Amino acid sequence: MIMKKCLWILVLISFSYFDATAGNYKNFVVSVYARAYEVREMKNLKKLDSIWTNISSQLKVDKIYLETHRDKIIVDDETIDKAKEYFISKGIKVAGGITYTINEANHFETFCYSNSEHRNLAKKIAVLTAKHFDEFILDDFFFTSCKCDLCIKAKGKLSWTNFRLKLMTDAAKNLIINPAKAVNSKVKIVIKYPNWYEHFQGLGFNLDTGPKIFDGIYTGTETRDPVISNQHLQQYESFQIIRFFENLKPGGNGGGWVDPFGSFYLDRYAEQLWLTLFAKASEITLFDFRSIQRLITNNDRAKWQDEKPSFNYDVMLNAFNQSNKDEKIKPSFALAAGFTFNLVDSIIGKLGKPLGIKSYKPFHSSGEDFIHNYLGMIGIPIDLYPEFPEDQSMILLTECAKYDSDIIKKIKQQLLRGKNVTITSGLLKALQGKGIEDIVELRYTDKKFLVDNFVVGRNWQCKSNEKILMPQIEYFTNDSWEDISCLVNGNGYPILHSAKYGNGTLFVLTIPENISDFYNYPADVLNRIRQIVSQDIDTYLEAVSQISLFDYDNKLKIVQSFLPDKNSVKLVIKNSPAKIYDLLTHEEIIGVKDKAQKIWGIPDTEVMKYTFSIKPHSFRVFQIHNN
Repeated sequence: MIMKKCLWILVLISFSYFDATAGNYKNFVVSVYARAYEVREMKNLKKLDSIWTNISSQLKVDKIYLETHRDKIIVDDETIDKAKEYFISKGIKVAGGITYTINEANHFETFCYSNSEHRNLAKKIAVLTAKHFDEFILDDFFFTSCKCDLCIKAKGKLSWTNFRLKLMTDAAKNLIINPAKAVNSKVKIVIKYPNWYEHFQGLGFNLDTGPKIFDGIYTGTETRDPVISNQHLQQYESFQIIRFFENLKPGGNGGGWVDPFGSFYLDRYAEQLWLTLFAKASEITLFDFRSIQRLITNNDRAKWQDEKPSFNYDVMLNAFNQSNKDEKIKPSFALAAGFTFNLVDSIIGKLGKPLGIKSYKPFHSSGEDFIHNYLGMIGIPIDLYPEFPEDQSMILLTECAKYDSDIIKKIKQQLLRGKNVTITSGLLKALQGKGIEDIVELRYTDKKFLVDNFVVGRNWQCKSNEKILMPQIEYFTNDSWEDISCLVNGNGYPILHSAKYGNGTLFVLTIPENISDFYNYPADVLNRIRQIVSQDIDTYLEAVSQISLFDYDNKLKIVQSFLPDKNSVKLVIKNSPAKIYDLLTHEEIIGVKDKAQKIWGIPDTEVMKYTFSIKPHSFRVFQIHNN
């Protein structure tokens, strides 16, 4: 009965979505980005009106970015003015956009900022755009990959990273910001950063200076499909990167940016959209004007759609077919975006501030590439900061923390204050011989072993479905202790290790050689890792991998599955709340009181465990009500 009621609600939502009198979304702004290739065609207003009628009948749009340059295509003044006037007449806010590429098709060939001709062109484009718009955004190619003779000479003895960081900070100030503001003092200049944040420094994206000198920043949340996309980004990044960039420039992160590329199914497109909004992005930009016109086909229907997941393909198309009276209008990716926005709009308005386990990523650091997103995918909420977070009972440090020369000192201070620290085996390895031995004498060895047998606690054994290649870590018996072990032919090594220091505890989490093998860990292993690491929030999951938790400060919890089948999940909540409700189904989940597994040095606690099922590629939203 509940499922029928929910399906009917979704149908009603979908129908109201085509109501021409409906207002824009209540809790976020929807923007569309138009490339120079499409903007230069907008001088044909009849053609533009036909395209926009199609898009706007399937998606409510608040704002459009009109690009003035890409690939040495500069849109002329008359066309820019015509396009601006057209969209303003439709009640759409208008801003500019720039992509600083020479030839995007040639491995994203960027400008050379050692080349005077390119520098002059970059300045000319910025001035042109500032004359037409009071706001413009730089698409995510404001970096340089050039290694021409000029760059080699200019680099001198600097590393490529240090040379490019310096070069692009100069280019930002002297080629973009200062010239643009000289012709339009009101202009707001926003830099959109892409999704590959681990490697920014190598191409000149400067997360230290950039957020300070630009008026605003913007976030690339396009994670696409981790299997078929050559970036192999994990889905959780669509949420996590918004929170990271918000911490880079509090209040200055304009929103998230999603494209429909590199995905098997429409579900993956929808997930990127709602994860961006679950992170509390105030604006979401759809890239691009051309791509959202792509027609939906049966190939876009995922095999798990028979389970009626959160993005319900059949409900979307049935509603469209019943309400659409114009045979010229065909269902497109704009329809999928609009359906998704209607689905989550009321939810977004209820969400408080996102919470997570604070982790530290110094500026220009790298190590254990994108590990925070993998941790998010195994159910650990992550809140990434560019400064060391001293205000937490538990902080998480990965290999990138080695870029802070004072990291050992900061870890010791945290522990001496009676607080806890979890470090990864990658950071342990990086700090060997640099002072970590003053805290605990663990040794990351060069030896590896294959394992499929685990012990949680003293005798709680479980097996993985696949053998996992792990590094061997050695320690002194009784100086520190295994919390989770892996066993091979009677021999074993730690997966999660603990050591007392002062009044605090240092935990060491061993990372598999292939980081995606996190997904092969047994649920019992993951449950213990989540419990240990999640000491600063009141909730953790007991579940298999690839099920994520999004926590908020107003007792709202979202659980999202990225798996292709239905699964059972336990939501474990400390402080024994009385009830939890699913905000979408209005279902009450009955909890069972239990004792949490003991953590060394921490008093025993009682918890409530709430068991529920979750459909493939779906989310559930829970409200907690205490006694």
